[in-house]
This record gives sequence, structure tokens and C-alpha cells, in this order.
Amino acid sequence: MPIRQKIFALIAAIALCIFIVEMVRRKKLREEYSWLWLLTSFGVIVLAVWYDLLVFITEIIGATLPTTTLFVFALLFLLLIALHYSVKISSLTDQVRKLAQKIAILQSELDEQKEKSRNHESTK
Repeated sequence: MPIRQKIFALIAAIALCIFIVEMVRRKKLREEYSWLWLLTSFGVIVLAVWYDLLVFITEIIGATLPTTTLFVFALLFLLLIALHYSVKISSLTDQVRKLAQKIAILQSELDEQKEKSRNHESTK
């Protein structure tokens, strides 16, 4: 790998690590979501420093160029992110539905209590 590409990859990966840590520190990103991004940036650092590993992985998966391997891993990463968010959205949708049902039940009970209170006061 040419030295310019290696330097660029290292700078980009380190900047991503710093950015993710800063977002977690400022509470803009939860810790549970940061691990996948940090793992990815560490993976880029490892592959940039240890180029022979990238070539080895390229040979194992049968790709023709190391850049193809990087694109395959980037696509897999994006698929994992999309799957993770789909699972989270499904979970949150269920939670919202359950909460809406509980609120409706509580509102109904509150209305019944108000009606009983009014009837009780009107009979006095």
C-alpha cells in the first residue's frame, strides 16, 4: 500500500475514533452504539498498518484486489448497522404500542373515577 494511502487511512481512522469518543462524552451517542463504530475504526487502523493481513483476507475471500475486500467489508458493516437499527425500531414500536395501551386504560379508569365522583357529589 502506498504510504500516502496508509497515512490517509490512519488519519481517517484515528479521527473517527476521536469523533466517536467525543460524541459519547457529550452524550450525543450512547455507549451501546459506539462499540461498532470504534471496532470499525480499529479494524481500519489494523488493516492500514498490517497490509499483508488485508492481502491475506483478499486471497481467502477470492477477491481480486484489496480495495474490493475493503468495499465488501464496508457493505457488510452498513448491512449490520441497518439490521441493528431495524431491530431497535421494532422494539421501540412495540414499546410505544404497549405504552399507548396502558395510557388508554389509565385514562379510562380516571374518567370512570371522575364520573363516580360527580355522581356521588350530585346525590348528596
